Formats: sequence, structure tokens, C-alpha cells
Amino acid sequence: MAASYPQIVLFGDSIIQGAIDLVDGFSFHAALQSKVNRRYDVINRGLSGYNTSNALAVLPQVFSPPGPGVPKIECLQFILLGANDACVPLPTNHQHVPLDKYKINLKRIITHPTITAHKPKIFLITPPPLDQIRITELDLASGHPSATRHAKISASYSEAARQVAAENAGVTLIDLWKAIMDTAIKKTPSFNPNGPPLGYPEGQRGYLEHLLPDGLHLSPESYRIFYDLVSSYIDSNDENRVLPEWRQAPWLEEDGHLKG
Repeated sequence: MAASYPQIVLFGDSIIQGAIDLVDGFSFHAALQSKVNRRYDVINRGLSGYNTSNALAVLPQVFSPPGPGVPKIECLQFILLGANDACVPLPTNHQHVPLDKYKINLKRIITHPTITAHKPKIFLITPPPLDQIRITELDLASGHPSATRHAKISASYSEAARQVAAENAGVTLIDLWKAIMDTAIKKTPSFNPNGPPLGYPEGQRGYLEHLLPDGLHLSPESYRIFYDLVSSYIDSNDENRVLPEWRQAPWLEEDGHLKG
């Protein structure tokens, strides 16, 4: 049987799906694969537009239980869902999942028997901040009667993800919301900590303009922030290769005389 590489799986919505893209010389997926190359396969299972209900419904089609020929899921490295659950119910948009149900769905994903059978390391990611100012501009231009997402509501879903991580032993929280917002505040000299948060309609976009170009999805700079957050959790020990370093690699018996 061919050598089986354990997997690091990225599971989420369009933010995970977009992690595979190369933009301005950076790809989150490629950077992560480079860090673990020859030890793990990084698998992208980002599904644009999906909420936690969609993700839970298709989970058996995405993951296989352990068995012969099935690679071990070493890390369900990223579960990043919630940006779509947090949508406002509108006649033109039907992605909303209520906050309490979102928490239930997240827990059902991280405790799903198919997942837990692999005994992976599980990392739960908070949905990133939302720039409601930019989202509103684009949503109105796209024919929605109002913004499909609100910054305050989206922040509550990020807080819910924190709670789910805290309530489930063995789950590590990666606070992407905080990391991106902290960077935006640091790079917005005019930010008033006593005023409205960045991206809120009564405030300003500030540096979120560069981190969330369309108000929702990550820029290359934000993906770098994301990568820096998670890379410290990934073992970079090159001694743990699936196949040995070239000096120890086997030779064909017929070529043994060439080894010197």
C-alpha cells in the first residue's frame, strides 16, 4: 500500500476556500503546506456561502471514517464558520442561522463521530471582523434592500465561537477576529477607543479598508495575520517525514552498487 500522509484539513466557508488563492505573492494554503511538506497533506475544504447547517449536513461527504486506505486526519486544523450564519434575514438572502443554533451546530461539528474517530487536534477559528460600511455599499449596489450583515451581529457570532471553544475540552481557540481588529486599530491613527468600533456604520473603516477589501473577505495581509496565528501550533520538525530524508532513502537492489 502506498505511504499515507496524515492530513491537516481546512474546513469552513469562503474565507477558507479563498485561503488557497495566490494574491500579491502570498497564499495561506501554500505557506502552510510548505511548512509541513513531506509530513502532512494540507486539504482545503472551504465551501463558499455555506453556514454551519450546510457544513454539518455535508460533513459525511467531506470526511471519511478511519479505515484501510483512509488518511488519518491529524489536525482538523481550521473550523472557520459563522460569517454566513450571521447574515441578517432578508427576502434576498437566506443564509442566516440563529445564534443559539449556530453554537449547537459548531459543537456538533467538532464532536461529530466521524471527526472524533480520527482523534485530531481541533482548532476553532473566530469569524473575522466585519466592515459594515463597505458591506452596505456593495449590498445596496447588488440589489439588496439593506446590508446583509451587521458588524455588531457578526461580532456576537465570533464571541459565540469563543464560548464553544471554552466549553469543549481539547479544542484550541484561534481568535482571528481579535488579531485582525487589533491590527486595524494599530494602523488607524485617528481611531478613538471611546468611539464606535472600526467598521461600524456610525464610525469609520480605518485600516479595515486594507484588511477586508469588500468588508468581509480577507486581503493577503489578513491571510498573513491568519497564518502567523496558526503556524506556531504546527510542528515543523523535519525528522517526522513520511518518507525518509534522501541520505536514508532506499535504493533499488539492482542499483545498490551506485551508493558508494
